[in-house]
Amino acid sequence: MRTIAFIIRKEFIQLFRNKVMVRIIFVLPLIQLVILSYTATFEIKVIRLHVVDFDRSQTARDLIGHFSGSPFYKIAGYSSSNRLGEQDILNGKAQQVISIPPNFEKDLNTTGQAKVQVITNAIDGAAAALMNAYTLSIIQDYNINLLVESTGLQAGEPIRTTWSFWYNPELNYKNYMVPGILVLLVTIISMFLSGMNMVKEKEMGTIEQINVTPIKKYQFIIGKLLPYWIVALVELTFELILARFLFNIPILGSVWLIFLVASVYLLVTLGLALLISTKTNTQQQTMFLSWFFLVIFILMSGLFTSVDSMPQWASVINWFNPIAYFVEVIRMIMLKGSGFMDIAHNLLYLGIYAITALSVAVWQYRKTT
Repeated sequence: MRTIAFIIRKEFIQLFRNKVMVRIIFVLPLIQLVILSYTATFEIKVIRLHVVDFDRSQTARDLIGHFSGSPFYKIAGYSSSNRLGEQDILNGKAQQVISIPPNFEKDLNTTGQAKVQVITNAIDGAAAALMNAYTLSIIQDYNINLLVESTGLQAGEPIRTTWSFWYNPELNYKNYMVPGILVLLVTIISMFLSGMNMVKEKEMGTIEQINVTPIKKYQFIIGKLLPYWIVALVELTFELILARFLFNIPILGSVWLIFLVASVYLLVTLGLALLISTKTNTQQQTMFLSWFFLVIFILMSGLFTSVDSMPQWASVINWFNPIAYFVEVIRMIMLKGSGFMDIAHNLLYLGIYAITALSVAVWQYRKTT
């Protein structure tokens, strides 16, 4: 234990001696959390709409008024030419075009039916579907108003619906994204820094000197990895405090349970970092190889898109994605107030993953040095 303690002390001295590295570890992730929490969102708060009105009637103006009166729509252009509307979409000035044909009011009064064309920029398919749903909802509300005015009767409601939103009643997207971003930042800190720190010994040529000393390999590995395990937990503490008091993210479950899962999860990332460091000889190689796996893990973790929407083969690959387990667990604990038994299976998987990753990494390390 004394040998491990001396190595840990040496690592902390080296770490805090580098003032730039201290800022990178403790300041940059907090800045990233603030920036990403406000920008990493799929919410659509403003839809730029170009209106093409061939009819220029009072009925057409009433329909347009439903859009201009909505907080989600901003009238980006108004014309009587489809070509101008399509040009606005092409130039990025508008996201949607609503085209009201000639005789719109006349058709409604004589036949009770009229057509409206909606053109949507669908480069982003998810955003296009959401914008289309907003637009169709407004047109549907306008249809109901016309029906009430024409019949003089109140619209009936054969089925009454009441709803409630559990776990995120205000539909605040930050509540969904911030816990996942916490996992992302802790992963980057632990995996990148620990992996590059191990390879640094190779670059400096000190690894051979260490190998001929009485220090056992398990002592050296624990002494090199444990400081970054501690640093990552301290980083998580700061991020949880920031998430609670700056973004008002609820923590309905046990904070200690979050740290329990995080402690096991960090053993996984440290094991993967050690494994990568055994296969690389420079910090640059370590960084690129780590980033290769991190990009796959992050995009498949459910941080930005639902895991349930992925194809079956991707779901199978996701069984080996540690970030997916921690993202799910931290959201369950913070937003649902889940207890130990609710996340026990995820914790078990992470535990098996940690033992496997560390065992393989230590075996590879002994084999190559």
